[in-house]
Amino acid sequence: MKFLLLPSQSLLKAAALLLVYFFLPSAQAQKVYSVQYASDAQVKVFVTQYASDADLIVYKAQYSSDAGNNDGVWFFTEYASDADKKIFFTEYASDADLKIFFTEYKSDAGWKDNSKKQIMY
Repeated sequence: MKFLLLPSQSLLKAAALLLVYFFLPSAQAQKVYSVQYASDAQVKVFVTQYASDADLIVYKAQYSSDAGNNDGVWFFTEYASDADKKIFFTEYASDADLKIFFTEYKSDAGWKDNSKKQIMY
């Protein structure tokens, strides 16, 4: 007589939690919506004049499907409900949570200051 061993409920729950923990952050697309008021934003952003002054180099994706995984490839949505993050562009760097520089090349996109990476999760 053969016995079939099935994993316990607690083991299945633990495995599911591990999968969510490791794969959910990487699945986070960088779809952003630019709000009109700072109070509506999740992240306040300042655009620098030079890449060397930025925390993040951002490439604007043309299509939603091209949006990155917190790697600086952003797609600007038409509606706030479609965005993962609502951002507000500040006039002064001192008012911002994050300083970015827009690049024309996708290969240049990425974090320069990894300590700020959690801001966009």
